[in-house]
Amino acid sequence: MKNDKKVLIVGSSAKDYALAKKLIQCGCEVFVAPGNRRIKDVAKCVDIREDNVNELLKFALDNEVNLTVVTSEKAIKADIADVFQANGQLIFSPYANSAEFALSRSSAKKLLYKLHIPTPHFGIYDKQQTAIDSLKKTPMPQVIHADKKNKLGDRLVCTTYSIAKTFVEDLFAKGEEKVILEDYVYGHEFTFYVVTDGYHAIPLTAVANYKLSDDGDGGILTDGIGAYTPDYKISKEIETNIMRHVVTRILSSLEEKGTPYLGILGIEMVLDGDKFVTLSFKPFLSDHDCSAVLNIIDEDLFALFTACAVGSFEDYKNITISDSASVSCVVSSRIEGESIKGLDLVESEIVPFDLNKNKYLEYETVIGKNLVLTKTASTLTRARKYLYEDLSMINFDGIKYRKDICEDVENY
Repeated sequence: MKNDKKVLIVGSSAKDYALAKKLIQCGCEVFVAPGNRRIKDVAKCVDIREDNVNELLKFALDNEVNLTVVTSEKAIKADIADVFQANGQLIFSPYANSAEFALSRSSAKKLLYKLHIPTPHFGIYDKQQTAIDSLKKTPMPQVIHADKKNKLGDRLVCTTYSIAKTFVEDLFAKGEEKVILEDYVYGHEFTFYVVTDGYHAIPLTAVANYKLSDDGDGGILTDGIGAYTPDYKISKEIETNIMRHVVTRILSSLEEKGTPYLGILGIEMVLDGDKFVTLSFKPFLSDHDCSAVLNIIDEDLFALFTACAVGSFEDYKNITISDSASVSCVVSSRIEGESIKGLDLVESEIVPFDLNKNKYLEYETVIGKNLVLTKTASTLTRARKYLYEDLSMINFDGIKYRKDICEDVENY
């Protein structure tokens, strides 16, 4: 019998593994392009580059794909949404020009400034010496960012002028065209996710983020090594204010320009008391929190994403979220080639990055991020307890993960 729920996911990261599993639970036949070695365990991988939009379109047409979901920033930049829509293919993805503010940090900062949305004091520099001269006058710590996002040392929290100067020099030496200097803001970091068709937006959930690599918020700044949701610190009043003063302003501005944003939008923020500032944006869920978010959504994702693509999203009044809670933790390694022991004892959901398997079918470590473990339970307290019990079962030389994720939560 023909499956009318064929989905092509364009991406290759841990979030695509989690998304594929969720869509399969919705009764979908799932293809992932290009995918990776571990995604092959759950879905059919297609050997086409993320930014080869013409080949991806041909595959979608030849295989009668009903919906394409894009998580890849490379594909968004290549304007896959424009190509697919021009050829009558349903796609859940923003256009390249509508997503520029979520792909470029300087564009994000300019938009926030233009719309008078509170954000930390910042400067954008296209010349190395001008940036270094500015550092002499700025308070420490400073967060220094490359303009274009990547996973290899594109940002750093600098506590001294000397460290900041060296990092700015390194970024320009790598060929960065722009560097952003931003005051470090102390407070509770979270990401607020919404689903939108460009005209109508519905909150998905708020996720508490852990970005610094070491317990107690020390170490290097990462794109995420732990999370929990729902974030109990984000009240309904704060949520309403974010929707009114951030989400609505941004979507209205893009609509007025004729570039409405369609997809999932993540807004990275810092909360201090009942006030918040906006840091930056994400054009989809993050690797470290994707499973945590998807596990508490009680909606058919295929139907939800299709509604956005066909223009019937206004029929949704809300997105059903379960009463459950999720906690996630990224497991990293300092050593390559070690067998990861104990995974067969783990009851938490395991999402691997692009790992190898040895002849005994055991995962072997790479240097850096290896796995995301997520536990979903009736409360955050239970989810955290069970997650760390599972983490204690995993063993290999060079293992590293934060021990303090969600530790300040009681009776949630």
